Order: sequence, then C-alpha cells, then structure tokens
Amino acid sequence: MNLCLFAVYISPLPFPGHRPLDTSSSALGQESQDLYARISASLSERGYCLLPSWLPAGLIDALFIHFTSLDEQDFKEAAIGRESNQLVNPFIRGDRIHWLDRTHPVTRDYLDWMENLRLELNKRLFLGLFDYECQYAWYPPGAFYKKHLDAFQGNTNRILSTVLYLNPDWQPQDGGELLLYPPAGDDPIETVSPQYGRMAIFLSNEFPHEVAKTNKARRSIAGWFRVNNSLGTVDPPR
Repeated sequence: MNLCLFAVYISPLPFPGHRPLDTSSSALGQESQDLYARISASLSERGYCLLPSWLPAGLIDALFIHFTSLDEQDFKEAAIGRESNQLVNPFIRGDRIHWLDRTHPVTRDYLDWMENLRLELNKRLFLGLFDYECQYAWYPPGAFYKKHLDAFQGNTNRILSTVLYLNPDWQPQDGGELLLYPPAGDDPIETVSPQYGRMAIFLSNEFPHEVAKTNKARRSIAGWFRVNNSLGTVDPPR
C-alpha cells in the first residue's frame, strides 16, 4: 500500500498572540502540492487514502489539548439517521460527539486546513465539494459503531468522509480499529489502527465501514465534505 506523507511543521498552539495559519497553496509550497496530488491520485484510483501523518504536529497536539479540555457535558450521544429521523441506538453506535465550528482558534485552524483540501480536491477531481462539517467523536471503553455508510439513504450530499485520530500511545490491544469494506463484500480491505495523527479519507457512499470495540477511550475528528443538492437554497449541515 502506498501511504501519503506530509512533513511540514507549523505550530498553531492556541496561546495568546495566536495568529491564523496561512494554508494557501502559495504559502504551503511545492511539497504540499505534491501531497495533494498523491491524495487525489489515491482517491481517483482506489476511492480512499490513508495518511500516517499530514497535518502539522503542533496542530494535532493543539486539537488533542482542546478535545481533552472539554467536559463530558459538552458531548451528546451520537444518533443514527438525519434530522427528524435521528435515533439514539446504543446497539449500533456508542460514541459521543461535539460538533466543531470556528469559534476556537485551534478548530478554526483545522477547518482552514480542510478548506484548503476541499479547494485542492475540487481543482484536481472536479468533485463539486461545497462545504465541510466535522465533530469530535469520543468512544468510551466498550463503545463501537456497527458497519454503516456515511451517505444517508436517499441523500447523497456527503461525498468524502475523513477521520483524524487523536490517540497518543495507542497499542494493538486497545482495539478501536476502523474496518473499511469494499462496496460489495464482507471482508475488510483495510484495518486502520487509530494512531495519533493518522487520517483516513474515503468516498462516503462507496465504502461501508465500522469501528471495532475499543478497550480504552478513543478520540477522533470525523468529518464530511458535502455537495449542495438543493436548488435555490443551501443544504443544511449535519
């Protein structure tokens, strides 16, 4: 398997005097352009891409600090379905979630990086990606998420799924792997350990996937690039 690598380091720690990151193509340089080309090629050829690391180490650390600073009441039980059809079912999924926005410097920096990825993928793959929504996903020990697709039934506006893992010192016995399945078939094509800084990107409506039972607290950022399917209005997020 060819894995994509990113080695540029920029520290975005949310301390006083914090300045937004410049994630424009001109600022990031040729190395980042090569990375985006490799991501695009992997998505075009296989429909998914696994990156052992591509975000700056400082940003990953800051996201972890922010995630772990939140109180339990900041998270809500994750549901299945969308809008009026949402249902909490602990037999299907047991994670708790916290939606991200641009009100905190570190989440704003993360959204800036994902916005740049959106623009680059649209330029290379003509996907028509319209926006990006994401959430902190906290899996307490014993939690899992059964096999599912991220694209809602009858609604194909989620095009690309992303998962960034925030689990320092993750060990094989800790469980919590992402199992990625082919569009048709019962045998996983990838088993992804949720190691710190790793990211998975895959087509939302093509690859069923599940989260295996975790044996200790598991943290990630789950997100989705969407297209706008509405005429004259903008599809609401989430």
